[in-house]
Amino acid sequence: MEPDSLPTEIILARASRSLGQVQLDWNPQPGHYLDLQGQTYAVLERRHKYQLRCGRYRLNKIALYVQSAERPLEQSLLDGRWVQGDATCRYNARSELIRCAVNPSGPCAGCRFYEAIGN
Repeated sequence: MEPDSLPTEIILARASRSLGQVQLDWNPQPGHYLDLQGQTYAVLERRHKYQLRCGRYRLNKIALYVQSAERPLEQSLLDGRWVQGDATCRYNARSELIRCAVNPSGPCAGCRFYEAIGN
């Protein structure tokens, strides 16, 4: 095991079924996308599992709860994180998981509901 990598269990959220364990060299957070066995998943939740060793709790394993997804084609960088869609629109949810209320499936380009923030 590499020093910065921990065993990570990938769990399909709706079915509560494990898709297996992997060693990741990065820390996916909710809203990130993960490719596993030719399928793309959106990370919904991240849980840490600790183990008591020598009188101290140490991070032992990570569990990622995921759902099948497609990577969004439109993303905006907002306050150091990527959100779906065009963050300059008033209706954008500013979320990694949801684009907006009026046009959730997109695309943002050419959307008839687009309204710039501040108008």
